[in-house]
Amino acid sequence: MRFFRRRVPKIGLALGSGAARGLAHIGVLKALKEAEIPIDMVAGTSMGAMVGACFANDGDISAVEEIAINTGWRQLARLLDPKLSFLGKGLIRGQKIEILLHSLIGDVEFKDLKIPFAAVAADVNTGVEIVIRKGSVIQAVRASISIPGIFVPVTFEGRCLVDGGLVNPVPADVLGEMGAKFVIAVNVLVEPRKSRSAARPSGEDEAAEVPNIFNTLLQSLYIMEYEMMKTRMLKADILISPDISRLEAFEFHRGEEAILIGYQAARDALPKIRKLIGKR
Repeated sequence: MRFFRRRVPKIGLALGSGAARGLAHIGVLKALKEAEIPIDMVAGTSMGAMVGACFANDGDISAVEEIAINTGWRQLARLLDPKLSFLGKGLIRGQKIEILLHSLIGDVEFKDLKIPFAAVAADVNTGVEIVIRKGSVIQAVRASISIPGIFVPVTFEGRCLVDGGLVNPVPADVLGEMGAKFVIAVNVLVEPRKSRSAARPSGEDEAAEVPNIFNTLLQSLYIMEYEMMKTRMLKADILISPDISRLEAFEFHRGEEAILIGYQAARDALPKIRKLIGKR
């Protein structure tokens, strides 16, 4: 008599862009891991790529969770490395962020990762989506998080790469190409009219608050990404959308709050996920 083990279809997790709001991805991963939902592959854009790479390295998220919880404005400032000679290309070189990534995952290549992973970036010269699945993981993540005008673009295999959110803010379709049968997508982009900065003044004579340059750049980018995301989500079987609207894009000091929001959103989605994959 032959005995057959039931094969569970491969599950992919897509983690989207969103700067500080993307810290909610940590909470989502924490909840899925506690519920023993198997994640066979990960694709990430921007902050989703950063969190996804840390998880794909060894299947653990505790180290990046600790950093997110303990990061205040002073610690965040230490990650910024502006240099006058680079101001024509971007405000931040990103070398200190590369050092941070190295401390979390080491100098690994994609082939060394425990879980298959893809990082999405955009070729700033052609507008082509670039899915990176080989070479240095740190360089791939660094390219994927390179918000135009803020980070200096990354040169990778002869291309000039910037933030993948420009072309694919929540890369659910990438997981299908990687062989996923079921796709769980996590969107932390906020509908523009529901963001905290969109609140209207209560008095007729009050002027709307003008956001700083960083929030202006990001809000403009995310307005475009949000509309793009709505069509991309057709490739996902389950969509988890943490209500992260109370956080601004650069409020990294509110990491613990973002993580809790992501955790609860994933917990709420567990019945649908279990039904989808046939897991009790």
